[in-house]
Amino acid sequence: MIVAAARRERPVEVIVGDLEARLAETEAEILAAQELRYRVFYGETGAIPSAEMTKLGRDFDSFDPYCDHLIVVDRTRGSGVKGIVATYRLLRREAARRAGRFYSIAEYDIAPLVNRPGEILELGRSCVDPAYRNKMAMQLLWKGITDYILFHKVEVMFGCASFPGTDPEAHRMALSYLHHRHLAPPQVRPRAVAGRYVDMNMMPLADIDERRALASLPPLIKGYLRLSGYVGDGAVIDHEFGSVDVSIVVVTAEVTDKYMKHYTRPDYGGDS
Repeated sequence: MIVAAARRERPVEVIVGDLEARLAETEAEILAAQELRYRVFYGETGAIPSAEMTKLGRDFDSFDPYCDHLIVVDRTRGSGVKGIVATYRLLRREAARRAGRFYSIAEYDIAPLVNRPGEILELGRSCVDPAYRNKMAMQLLWKGITDYILFHKVEVMFGCASFPGTDPEAHRMALSYLHHRHLAPPQVRPRAVAGRYVDMNMMPLADIDERRALASLPPLIKGYLRLSGYVGDGAVIDHEFGSVDVSIVVVTAEVTDKYMKHYTRPDYGGDS
C-alpha cells in the first residue's frame, strides 16, 4: 500500500509494504526512538553516555522536546513503540528559537544559514537498527525528509555527519576530497568554531585518488552528496561520540531533478 502525498494530512506519511515512515506522535514513541539511538550510538560506536543516559538506556538532550522525530516503523513488530527501527531528528527555525539555539552551534558557526530568510531545518541523530540497514529503510528516511521539507517549505537543510574515530589524519584523503570538490558556497558555508577547527585541506587535489576517496566516505555523507549537498569549512573532533564531524548543507532548490522526482512521485515504492 502506498499513501500518496496529495492525500496526506500528516507532514510525513509513507507506507511501503510492512514499513511506515512518519513523525513520532506520542511521548512513548519518542522515548523508543531515544532507546534506539542509545543502542546504536553507545552500544556500537563507543560514544560515551552520561550516567543518567546509562541508567535510563536512552540517548537524549535538551533539544529533543523541541524537535520532530522522524521514525520508520516495521508494522510486523508493532504499530508504534515496538516497531521503531530507524529515526532522524528534525529541528526547524522556530523550534530552535524556543530551544535557545540550533544544536550545531556547539561545533559550527552557522550564521550564514540562520541569517537567511525562509525556513531552515537542522537534521541530526540519524540511526538505523542493524537488522534494517538495507536500502529500503534508508530510502524511507530520505522519502520522509523530502515530504517534510516540502510540507514546511524548507529552503536549506543542514547538520553534521561523522567519520569514525577521533583522528582526522585517518581520513585525510576523504576530508581533502570533500574540501576540494564539495565545499559550500560562501553564502551558505558554516565554519568550524575557533578552538575546534580542523583544516580539511590536508592534501592537494592532484594527489587525491578521487574514486577511492568517494568510496571511503560514510554512507550518510554519500547520501547528502547525491542530493547535491555541500560541506562546511573545517572538521571538528567530537570526543563524546568518538567521531570526526563535518558540516553538511543541502539547498533544496539545488537538489537534482532526478532525486526530487524520485522522492516526490505519487507511486513512490522505495526503488531507485
